[in-house]
Amino acid sequence: MNRQWFVSIAIPLGLVLNLACVQAQESLGTLHGITANADGTVIPSAAVVIHPASDGNDVTAISGFDGAFSVSNLKPGQYSVKASKGELKSSPAIVYVAAQQNLKVDLSLAPSSSADDVSPAVAKKLEAMRAQLEQQMEAELKKFEAELKAQAAPQDQPTSAAKHGDLVATLAKDPSQIPIVPATLAKPDMTKAVASAAAPNGQDGQPVSTPPAPPAVDNQTPFAFGDFTWLNGAPRNKDVVVDTPFFTPEVRFDTHYMADFNQPIDHTIVGATESFRSGEVQIEQASVGGDFHWQNVRGRILLMMGLFATTTPRNDASSATGAYPGNTGGVGQWDLQNAYKYMSEAYGGYHFNVQHGLNIDAGIFVSYIGLFSYYNFDNWTYQPSYVSSNTPWFFNGVRLQWFPTNKLKIEPWFINGWQSYAKFNGHPGLGGQLLWQPKEWFKLVANQYGYGQDNLGLPHTERIHTDDSIEVRYYSKPENLGLSKMAFSLTGDAGGQYGGGLCATCAPGQGKESFIGWMLYDRMWFHRDLFAITLGGGEMSNWGRYLTLLPPIDGATAATGSPYFTELPGQRAHMWDSTVTLQYMPKQYITWFLEAGYRHSDVPYFAGRGGVTPPGGNNGLAQYYTCANGSSSGTGTLAAAQTACGGANDVWFPDLRRSESKVSAGVMVKF
Repeated sequence: MNRQWFVSIAIPLGLVLNLACVQAQESLGTLHGITANADGTVIPSAAVVIHPASDGNDVTAISGFDGAFSVSNLKPGQYSVKASKGELKSSPAIVYVAAQQNLKVDLSLAPSSSADDVSPAVAKKLEAMRAQLEQQMEAELKKFEAELKAQAAPQDQPTSAAKHGDLVATLAKDPSQIPIVPATLAKPDMTKAVASAAAPNGQDGQPVSTPPAPPAVDNQTPFAFGDFTWLNGAPRNKDVVVDTPFFTPEVRFDTHYMADFNQPIDHTIVGATESFRSGEVQIEQASVGGDFHWQNVRGRILLMMGLFATTTPRNDASSATGAYPGNTGGVGQWDLQNAYKYMSEAYGGYHFNVQHGLNIDAGIFVSYIGLFSYYNFDNWTYQPSYVSSNTPWFFNGVRLQWFPTNKLKIEPWFINGWQSYAKFNGHPGLGGQLLWQPKEWFKLVANQYGYGQDNLGLPHTERIHTDDSIEVRYYSKPENLGLSKMAFSLTGDAGGQYGGGLCATCAPGQGKESFIGWMLYDRMWFHRDLFAITLGGGEMSNWGRYLTLLPPIDGATAATGSPYFTELPGQRAHMWDSTVTLQYMPKQYITWFLEAGYRHSDVPYFAGRGGVTPPGGNNGLAQYYTCANGSSSGTGTLAAAQTACGGANDVWFPDLRRSESKVSAGVMVKF
């Protein structure tokens, strides 16, 4: 009996306490803004002091490298906000924070003599003005209180609202008309009292809080004026879980299960930078890192573990050593692939307060070519089309990011080459990006590359490439429980290689080396962006196959090459694909997905039932033909291999098909 009594009391009491805590949290407000000087140049690392009028418990914060600061969990009421850094100070801003309001207050800093110092005569005049204003406000407050009492009286009693209610009526309809009192004149709680008296009453007689004003638009920080989380290739997180003035962490996990209907016996999926193993649960990516920022100094590192750590370096031949077909000695020593394999991004640099920002960074950067992000969490689909898969994922070098406006970025590159840890031959790569986002619903990005000599064993061949994309959000009803958003992305790529006996526009028989491709995707969001469906695909034609991903036959890499899939001038690779992707996004930090795709090639390319692994496993000599018993023939010439292996039927061949169908499912997390 006592236990039943305890449960009957404890459960309701717990619910009441929990509800009270939730209501208390929901009633708090937030202040945010930017510390800058008179001409708008941001001032980082400024001390911001927020002083409540109700008590003396100040709240302090330090603005970041971009001048931004934010303070949460503020009780509704009047506050004085000011900032300082060395001899620079701001005049106090008097604000009123309402429940659940996210109020923007920008602070302008100037030398202290112009911000705080006043002469005795001015101080005496201000004191007289304050006394006069206090008398006027007290008189008006008494009128407000009398008016409220009259309104609360029975309806048959006349009220005096019409007599002296001009100001009262105005404030009752729009409390924002309450005058903001300067810090040197304000009497504590006076503005708060006036706001309480002027607010309209609810059915219980208590003042009804007015809805908070929307936060001001940030027109200083590049691309902060709108919500661009809908973009393909951009993270969809609207909030940062943890942030400090010095470090903003980032964590990513990507796990999937894939089933290739060709059912390769060695479980190997061919020809993609996102799909590697069939019939298994695999960790594609596990990354930990983040951004460092202090006094305009920048740094970023994101570790790369999982399948990405071995599959990405295999496509880079720049650090190869030893003798390979067409190469007499590689380009040097030191194991660059193992040195960099666990880093997807690692760079340091400096931010200059010029216009809307100027950054200079050096290190390894994620590439923009191909529109899709290196990280699958950011993308509309899991498996992108060939234009994205076959173009680079990273650059190693120096970049400059210039933001002349908050809607435009101009970014030149000086890099080792096209997805290369080292420089192949005599010339580094030059390139750049133009990014323009004039509206929240539109993005234009143009990437250009040239000058680089990006071929192992071809020291006189140069490469040029252009990659251009647009993204358009053509429908947006974010509160709809049905269709809430629609957008499309369109990308076109073209390029070629020339010099050293090669050409980009000649006939195939004359050494043609060119690339042209496109991809188009359309995405629909449903139920307030809880679900999304993406349909799309693309096509590429790559003469010379210099950008076609090499199948990992017998463990082949971009450096070893393979006699089973040669990449010679004039050889064509024409491929197309399509996918349909369903994503479920219950929180902004997690995505569950289900995807079905079909890919086709005009030459045998994808792994079939027999797979691409020789009997007994890889023999370590992928550049040569393999015998049927699994040993290497020691030659890349078929006739010689037949002789070495014992006969025409004693040479092993991989099972390559012209098409591939697969389904994928998985979960991706980003904090």
